[in-house]
Amino acid sequence: MGPRSECPINAAVEILGDRWSLLLLRDIIFGDRRYFRALLTGSIEGIASNILADRLVRLVDAGILTRGTAARGQRARYSLTEAGIQTLPIICAVGNWGLDWRPGTDDLRARQQFIRDAGFAFLEELMDELRVRHLDAAPKSYDGPGPFERLDAVGSG
Repeated sequence: MGPRSECPINAAVEILGDRWSLLLLRDIIFGDRRYFRALLTGSIEGIASNILADRLVRLVDAGILTRGTAARGQRARYSLTEAGIQTLPIICAVGNWGLDWRPGTDDLRARQQFIRDAGFAFLEELMDELRVRHLDAAPKSYDGPGPFERLDAVGSG
């Protein structure tokens, strides 16, 4: 089935606009959950296994994730592609909207507030680190802790 229109917003919404895709990407990006079981049990929203399986296939088919090959009895690891890494600013924009317009607990809002306060340069550092973790890019050196270590110090929201 093809896209409903040639509009780039429609094209993005068809891949990322369902109830679960951005949440799965959030868990892969911020929780470093890269295996089916970790994504299933680590979801604070409680995704069903059949929905998880479907969304992972869709994200792989759309070129957002890759699925590593796994021999019988082994677990397949999912990795972000460059297109998947480029969803980080989208996820953060949605999170910023949520900070402004939706209620939530302080502990679940802390990470998003930290990212907002840190600014776009910090997002770029996060994307560089994701390239190291998912695309085997050369690591960058930081004066002090890297971006994910700084986030870990804030919390898991």
